Amino acid sequence: MSSLLQTYEDLLLKTRKKYKKRRKELGYTQRDLATWSGVSLGSLKRFEQTGKIAYESLLKLSVFLECIDDFDLVCEDKNEQ
Repeated sequence: MSSLLQTYEDLLLKTRKKYKKRRKELGYTQRDLATWSGVSLGSLKRFEQTGKIAYESLLKLSVFLECIDDFDLVCEDKNEQ
């Protein structure tokens, strides 16, 4: 079971780091990304510090960070390939 390999906190940390790195690679400030995505600046800052964010906000950020297609892999049926 994958939950034995990674804790909830590990996943939050890894996800927030990936999103912050991607934002910086694209040259976006927090303020710019918040404005363009419709996610409040406070929510974005909290996400980058703690990893906690509403799922809808995470999807909105993903559009502007060009990684929305990655969500197709969430809960993918591993038997269908």
